[in-house]
Amino acid sequence: MHHVARSLLLALRQLAERQVLAILLRSLLVSLALYAVLAGAGWWGLDRLFAWAGLEDALFAGAGPLRGLLSVLLVVTGLWLGWRIVAMAVIAFFADEVVAVVERQYYPAAAARAREPSLPVQARVALAGAGRALLVNLLVLPLAIALLVTGVGTLALFLLVNAVLLGRELQDMVWLRHRVGTGAPAPFTRAERFLLGGAIAVLLALPGIAFIAPLLGAAAATHLLHRKPEP
Repeated sequence: MHHVARSLLLALRQLAERQVLAILLRSLLVSLALYAVLAGAGWWGLDRLFAWAGLEDALFAGAGPLRGLLSVLLVVTGLWLGWRIVAMAVIAFFADEVVAVVERQYYPAAAARAREPSLPVQARVALAGAGRALLVNLLVLPLAIALLVTGVGTLALFLLVNAVLLGRELQDMVWLRHRVGTGAPAPFTRAERFLLGGAIAVLLALPGIAFIAPLLGAAAATHLLHRKPEP
C-alpha cells in the first residue's frame, strides 16, 4: 500500500510543473468540448424521443418546455454519471505525453527504452477502455438503483466496480510504452491495481478535483510501475 501512496504523492507534486499543466489544460479543453457535443446531441435526441412518445406541443400548453426540462435533467444526470468514462477516454489519448514527462524526469533509463505507441494503438486502447467501462457500469446499474434505499450502497458499488476498471486502464496507459523488449518492468499486482484505481475513483467523485484525477492517475501509475523490481 505504501508504494501506491508514494506514487500518488509524487504525481501530485508534478501537477505544478509547466509541461504537466499544459497537458492538463489541453485534456480539459478536449473533455469540455466533447461534453458540450454529447450534451447537445443528448438533449436533442431525448427531446425528439419524448415528442415521438406523445409529449408533443399540441398535447397541452407547456408540453414543449416540460419536454425540454426533462431532457436537460436526464442529460445532466447522464453526463455526471459518465464523467469518469469521458475523462479517462480523453486522458488516454494524452497518456503517452504524461508518461513521457514523468519518465524523462525520474526514470531516464526507462524513457530511453520506451517505444511510443502509434496513434491508432492509443485510440484503440482509449476506446476499448471507455467501452468496457460503459458496459460494466450499465450492467451494474440495476443493482445500483436497488441499493439507493441503503443511502451509501450505490456509491460504494460504483467505487468498487470503477476501482477495478481504473486500475487496469491506468496500468495499460504506462505498459503500452514498455510491453515489449528487455528490461520491461513488472506489471501491477491485483492489490496495487485496486488501490490505485480506488484512489482515482474516489477523486473522480469529488467536485473540482475530478478534473485533475485522470492525469494524476496516469502520472501515479508511471511512478508505481517503475518503482517495482524488474521481473
